[in-house]
Amino acid sequence: MISVEPKDITTAQVQGYLQSAVGPRPIAFASTIDENGNPNLSPFSFFNVFSANPPILIFSPSRRVRDNTIKHTLINADATREVVINVVNFDMVQQTSLSSTEYADGVNEFLKAGFTAIPSDIVKPFRVAESPVQFECKVNDIISLGNQGGAGNLVICEVVKIHVSEAVLDANGAIDQYKIDLVSRMGGNWYSRANQGLFEVPKPLTTLGIGVDEIPDFVKESPVFDGNDLGMLGNVEALPTAAEIELFVKENFAVKGVLSADDVLKQHQKAKEYLNNNEVLSAWKVLLAKGI
Repeated sequence: MISVEPKDITTAQVQGYLQSAVGPRPIAFASTIDENGNPNLSPFSFFNVFSANPPILIFSPSRRVRDNTIKHTLINADATREVVINVVNFDMVQQTSLSSTEYADGVNEFLKAGFTAIPSDIVKPFRVAESPVQFECKVNDIISLGNQGGAGNLVICEVVKIHVSEAVLDANGAIDQYKIDLVSRMGGNWYSRANQGLFEVPKPLTTLGIGVDEIPDFVKESPVFDGNDLGMLGNVEALPTAAEIELFVKENFAVKGVLSADDVLKQHQKAKEYLNNNEVLSAWKVLLAKGI
């Protein structure tokens, strides 16, 4: 067994040990607005429920390790004292991951990640329509745990209204744990699906995904692709070039056969096969091949 003291290793190493050993962690998909009413949406896995009476949820937007800056969610929660915490299930996990991209201030993550913003009843931040359970909250307090990179900020939220999708309820009106199909965070790129186990989602940190809003309508409107597919397609820095697509088709007889059949549904199904194998750029090449 190795033994280390946190002061003897880097903050990134400490964070790696903590996040890989303490899990699975539920995800707070936090929706806030700034003082001008601009929406912000971001996931946080330092999160849990801490009281039922009053109903209290706490999540912690940490200071960025790389440059010690604070996140828009923390700024907004401090300024407006309101937040909506949306829970994350498997059907929305890829889009949720995409929303964690470090987009510039003012960029609407609802649009970038392809989520539907719906008005709350009591607080001003929007709810995520795709989330099976949404908690409207007032911020009671924010407790800073330090002033260096990696330091957390406990956002103590009192739930003032709960919204639950009927699709996840059992015959007695309680939440069915199989139907809700929650996901949670582990270390690195790893997630856990409550009713199945581990899976991996590449985390966009160093590049900006084009976003679901930049995906052509013929893809977004296809019956073949679900929200997770769109999240994966939106998590590329740039679309393949015409030359890359032409070479890809030339070297893949199966793709060439699908394209020659001139069947859009089969073309989309072929792209879906690549997405299922996490070959996102190959999926894009199939989808865009007709346009070259």
